[in-house]
Amino acid sequence: MGVGLTTESTGGTGNGAGSGADNDTGSGADNGDDNATRAAVEAYLAALNAHDADAVAACVAEDFVNEHTSSTGQSRRGRAAYRAALTGFLAEFGDLRYVPERVLVDGARAAVPYVMTFRMRSAGDRPVRIRGVFLFTVVKGLVTHRTDYWDGDEVRRQLA
Repeated sequence: MGVGLTTESTGGTGNGAGSGADNDTGSGADNGDDNATRAAVEAYLAALNAHDADAVAACVAEDFVNEHTSSTGQSRRGRAAYRAALTGFLAEFGDLRYVPERVLVDGARAAVPYVMTFRMRSAGDRPVRIRGVFLFTVVKGLVTHRTDYWDGDEVRRQLA
Protein backbone atom coordinates (compact mmCIF):
# COMPACT_ATOMS: atom_id res chain seq x y z
CA MET A 1 0.00 0.00 0.00
CA GLY A 2 1.07 3.58 0.44
CA VAL A 3 0.46 4.34 -3.24
CA GLY A 4 -2.05 7.11 -3.71
CA LEU A 5 -1.87 8.14 -0.06
CA THR A 6 -3.66 11.42 0.49
CA THR A 7 -3.03 13.65 3.44
CA GLU A 8 -5.31 16.18 5.03
CA SER A 9 -3.65 18.24 7.70
CA THR A 10 -5.81 19.18 10.67
CA GLY A 11 -3.22 20.71 12.90
CA GLY A 12 -0.34 18.23 12.80
CA THR A 13 2.97 18.41 11.03
CA GLY A 14 5.03 15.95 9.05
CA ASN A 15 4.32 13.34 6.44
CA GLY A 16 2.70 9.95 6.89
CA ALA A 17 3.07 6.70 5.02
CA GLY A 18 0.92 3.61 5.07
CA SER A 19 2.50 0.23 5.73
CA GLY A 20 -0.35 -1.86 4.40
CA ALA A 21 0.06 -4.22 7.35
CA ASP A 22 -3.69 -4.45 7.95
CA ASN A 23 -4.90 -7.85 6.74
CA ASP A 24 -8.38 -6.57 5.82
CA THR A 25 -7.80 -5.66 2.18
CA GLY A 26 -11.07 -3.93 1.41
CA SER A 27 -10.90 -4.43 -2.35
CA GLY A 28 -13.66 -3.52 -4.76
CA ALA A 29 -15.15 -0.42 -6.35
CA ASP A 30 -17.07 0.70 -3.26
CA ASN A 31 -14.09 0.01 -1.04
CA GLY A 32 -11.29 1.90 -2.71
CA ASP A 33 -12.62 5.47 -2.91
CA ASP A 34 -10.51 7.84 -0.81
CA ASN A 35 -13.37 10.35 -0.47
CA ALA A 36 -15.85 7.71 0.71
CA THR A 37 -13.34 6.36 3.22
CA ARG A 38 -12.57 9.86 4.51
CA ALA A 39 -16.29 10.66 4.84
CA ALA A 40 -16.96 7.45 6.80
CA VAL A 41 -14.04 8.09 9.18
CA GLU A 42 -15.02 11.72 9.70
CA ALA A 43 -18.64 10.73 10.42
CA TYR A 44 -17.46 8.14 12.95
CA LEU A 45 -15.22 10.66 14.74
CA ALA A 46 -17.95 13.31 14.73
CA ALA A 47 -20.39 10.84 16.33
CA LEU A 48 -17.84 9.99 19.04
CA ASN A 49 -17.22 13.67 19.70
CA ALA A 50 -20.99 14.25 19.91
CA HIS A 51 -21.18 11.46 22.54
CA ASP A 52 -23.95 9.83 20.50
CA ALA A 53 -23.72 6.06 20.96
CA ASP A 54 -26.42 5.30 18.38
CA ALA A 55 -24.74 7.50 15.76
CA VAL A 56 -21.35 5.87 16.45
CA ALA A 57 -22.86 2.40 16.07
CA ALA A 58 -24.57 3.47 12.83
CA CYS A 59 -21.11 4.21 11.38
CA VAL A 60 -19.88 0.63 11.76
CA ALA A 61 -20.67 -2.60 9.91
CA GLU A 62 -22.67 -5.44 11.43
CA ASP A 63 -19.47 -7.53 11.67
CA PHE A 64 -17.35 -4.61 12.97
CA VAL A 65 -14.09 -5.43 14.75
CA ASN A 66 -12.99 -2.94 17.42
CA GLU A 67 -9.41 -3.89 18.26
CA HIS A 68 -7.51 -2.31 21.16
CA THR A 69 -3.76 -2.72 21.50
CA SER A 70 -3.60 -1.23 25.00
CA SER A 71 -3.81 -3.66 27.87
CA THR A 72 -6.45 -1.40 29.42
CA GLY A 73 -8.67 -1.42 26.32
CA GLN A 74 -11.17 -4.14 25.50
CA SER A 75 -11.62 -5.40 21.95
CA ARG A 76 -15.08 -6.28 20.68
CA ARG A 77 -16.61 -7.99 17.66
CA GLY A 78 -19.93 -7.07 16.12
CA ARG A 79 -21.97 -3.89 16.03
CA ALA A 80 -24.32 -5.08 18.79
CA ALA A 81 -21.49 -5.83 21.26
CA TYR A 82 -19.79 -2.55 20.40
CA ARG A 83 -23.01 -0.55 20.81
CA ALA A 84 -23.68 -2.22 24.16
CA ALA A 85 -20.28 -1.04 25.43
CA LEU A 86 -20.54 2.52 24.09
CA THR A 87 -22.99 3.79 26.71
CA GLY A 88 -20.65 2.90 29.58
CA PHE A 89 -17.59 4.14 27.70
CA LEU A 90 -19.13 7.50 26.92
CA ALA A 91 -20.36 7.86 30.52
CA GLU A 92 -16.94 7.03 32.01
CA PHE A 93 -15.01 9.27 29.61
CA GLY A 94 -16.73 12.59 30.27
CA ASP A 95 -16.24 15.44 27.81
CA LEU A 96 -14.59 12.97 25.43
CA ARG A 97 -12.95 14.63 22.45
CA TYR A 98 -10.82 13.19 19.64
CA VAL A 99 -8.84 15.79 17.71
CA PRO A 100 -7.25 14.31 14.58
CA GLU A 101 -3.73 15.50 13.89
CA ARG A 102 -4.23 14.47 10.27
CA VAL A 103 -6.23 11.98 8.23
CA LEU A 104 -4.26 9.69 5.92
CA VAL A 105 -6.35 7.79 3.40
CA ASP A 106 -5.39 5.07 0.94
CA GLY A 107 -8.40 3.48 -0.71
CA ALA A 108 -10.38 1.59 1.92
CA ARG A 109 -7.86 2.29 4.66
CA ALA A 110 -7.24 5.32 6.82
CA ALA A 111 -4.80 6.20 9.59
CA VAL A 112 -5.67 8.94 12.03
CA PRO A 113 -3.17 10.07 14.65
CA TYR A 114 -5.20 11.84 17.31
CA VAL A 115 -5.15 13.64 20.64
CA MET A 116 -7.83 12.32 22.98
CA THR A 117 -8.99 14.36 25.96
CA PHE A 118 -11.55 13.43 28.57
CA ARG A 119 -12.44 13.61 32.24
CA MET A 120 -12.30 10.22 33.95
CA ARG A 121 -15.57 10.05 35.87
CA SER A 122 -14.43 7.20 38.16
CA ALA A 123 -11.38 9.28 39.14
CA GLY A 124 -13.29 12.35 40.27
CA ASP A 125 -13.49 13.91 36.80
CA ARG A 126 -9.71 14.18 36.57
CA PRO A 127 -8.58 15.37 33.12
CA VAL A 128 -6.57 13.13 30.83
CA ARG A 129 -4.83 13.94 27.54
CA ILE A 130 -3.24 11.19 25.47
CA ARG A 131 -2.09 10.68 21.92
CA GLY A 132 -2.96 7.64 19.86
CA VAL A 133 -3.53 6.35 16.36
CA PHE A 134 -6.62 4.81 14.80
CA LEU A 135 -6.32 2.50 11.80
CA PHE A 136 -9.61 2.10 9.94
CA THR A 137 -10.88 -0.14 7.19
CA VAL A 138 -14.05 1.05 5.44
CA VAL A 139 -16.28 -1.05 3.18
CA LYS A 140 -19.37 0.36 1.46
CA GLY A 141 -19.36 3.46 3.64
CA LEU A 142 -19.14 1.64 6.98
CA VAL A 143 -16.17 1.08 9.28
CA THR A 144 -15.48 -2.66 9.32
CA HIS A 145 -12.31 -2.65 11.42
CA ARG A 146 -10.80 -0.14 13.82
CA THR A 147 -7.48 -0.70 15.53
CA ASP A 148 -6.72 1.74 18.34
CA TYR A 149 -3.13 2.30 19.49
CA TRP A 150 -2.78 4.23 22.75
CA ASP A 151 -0.82 3.96 25.97
CA GLY A 152 -2.97 2.81 28.88
CA ASP A 153 -0.03 3.31 31.24
CA GLU A 154 0.01 7.01 30.31
CA VAL A 155 -3.61 7.25 31.44
CA ARG A 156 -2.66 5.60 34.75
CA ARG A 157 0.27 8.02 35.18
CA GLN A 158 -1.97 11.02 34.66
CA LEU A 159 -4.54 9.73 37.13
CA ALA A 160 -1.99 8.78 39.80
